[in-house]
Amino acid sequence: MTANRDISLTFMKGMTVLHAFDAAATGLTLADLSRQTGYDRATVRRLVLTLVDLGYVEKTGNRFLLTPRVLVLAGSFLRGHSFGKMVQPLLNICAGEIGFAVALAMSDGDHAVYVAQSTLQSSRFTFGFTVGSRVPLLPTAIGRMLLAWGDPAWAEHALGTAPLDRYTDATLSDRDAVARAVQQAMADGYCITRDEFEAGVTALAVPVGGPGRARAVLGLSEPHASLPDSALSATLATLRQCAAELRPGFDISQ
Repeated sequence: MTANRDISLTFMKGMTVLHAFDAAATGLTLADLSRQTGYDRATVRRLVLTLVDLGYVEKTGNRFLLTPRVLVLAGSFLRGHSFGKMVQPLLNICAGEIGFAVALAMSDGDHAVYVAQSTLQSSRFTFGFTVGSRVPLLPTAIGRMLLAWGDPAWAEHALGTAPLDRYTDATLSDRDAVARAVQQAMADGYCITRDEFEAGVTALAVPVGGPGRARAVLGLSEPHASLPDSALSATLATLRQCAAELRPGFDISQ
């Protein structure tokens, strides 16, 4: 294919090795990297040693670990979207008003990735998600909201191809049922899920941007008892207000 002639396969392989580290806090061996990437050990060795030379990976014994330099890759993205000056303060204000930690997420292929999170000490970080955490699109409120109000062509493809794993007994395991839930979120302008990704959890998400143009969503996850039906209306109103203030930096049309 013509498009493939413009792609550096070596660079792609290097990025695959970099992605293989994911949540490997204790590091990976060459055998681990070979198994996760599907590349032979000789290829993996050249690629990971290149990353060591560039400063993105360090070698300790027979294991390789990411270095803080990987955070530099995100720097221009964060600055370009004014995360420090606008996004973080708005998330903290929102969290302070509703009493729950809130997070901003964007699509990352067939997953959603957390790109910012409130940092108030008074709010709870219940489930351990941090900036950079990736969650599946289909069983989560933030994922379905991205599908509902995001780019239609991407959403159609993702609905048909994104992983449809079962996380709890309540997880929708039929793509048509998930598509109907996404349609409902599209109509409502918000998405709510209960128990589908984590048992005992209610998740709520609202779009940051207009229909068909939202590049991000704002959401939260709390135990059912912390977010009863009686509190949903007020919580939703606060999330929508925050999303409206965030919109100029994330709406595709802007």
